[in-house]
Amino acid sequence: MSLISPACRDALQLWLEGQSALAGASENTIIAYRGDVTEFLSFMTLHHGSSQGLAALARISVADMRAWMAQTRNSGVGARSLARKLSAVKSFYRWLAEREGFEPTAVLATRAPKFTKKLPRPLAVDAARAMIDTVELQSRDSWVAARDVAVVTVMYGCGLRISETLGLTGADAPLPATLRIIGKGGKERVVPVLDAARDAVGDYLQLCPHPQDPDAPLFRGVRGGALNPRIIRGVMARARMQLGLPSTATPHAMRHSFATHLLAAGGDLRAIQELLGHASLSTTQAYTAVDTARLMEVYNRAHPKA
Repeated sequence: MSLISPACRDALQLWLEGQSALAGASENTIIAYRGDVTEFLSFMTLHHGSSQGLAALARISVADMRAWMAQTRNSGVGARSLARKLSAVKSFYRWLAEREGFEPTAVLATRAPKFTKKLPRPLAVDAARAMIDTVELQSRDSWVAARDVAVVTVMYGCGLRISETLGLTGADAPLPATLRIIGKGGKERVVPVLDAARDAVGDYLQLCPHPQDPDAPLFRGVRGGALNPRIIRGVMARARMQLGLPSTATPHAMRHSFATHLLAAGGDLRAIQELLGHASLSTTQAYTAVDTARLMEVYNRAHPKA
């Protein structure tokens, strides 16, 4: 942050603390915000040839924003990533403008580049089952294999994010009929636990060499600490190579698969929305991969005006 003035550095830190404490942003989100806004402020310092204090930031022009976006694109940043960076900058500027009492129109009016949203690619039902079976073959240690199967089964059977799955603690074992999950933004939801998920976790706990502790992570690493999500990503990467599945067969794809398979089996779209913890029904639609006619049929049945 050497290019950023002390006043801007302090303002950025204060905003980030607010995003973490009040908006419930995750640690990864905070890291991304810090990097994106820092890059922006550093560019403006170099662009204008002088340190950009808070007063200077209030004078950012449309031309300045265009120069930043052009330089960012020319550095190899794609449209999707630039849109994310712009979103972070706008969020910071809204807060800063309200705090300092200036008009942030030049920044807020900047349009994000257009890009095609990548729809999630869930696995077919047989592929999801094959993934779970093949994950078990990736470790020679029986308890590690049982652990990996339990993690993937919980993600698929409960529609959890990998962070939510690895956030479970010993207090959640044995898995109850329902789990209370705190998701993104501190949003709480209750999800039912399938017998398959409960059994998989039970098998893992029977083999796990580390003592159960209500305050410790449910899923442990080899040395007994919290299981790193990179381990599960790596296990699934090896499994998908053996199965000939695409690179999109990731831990998050299991969550997509949960939603898609549930909807295809006749599940209610709004009920699935609640299970996934989505604030918007349109977000839930993006998680599903059934044909349009089937989707509209379920949507019309679920819509309050139907």
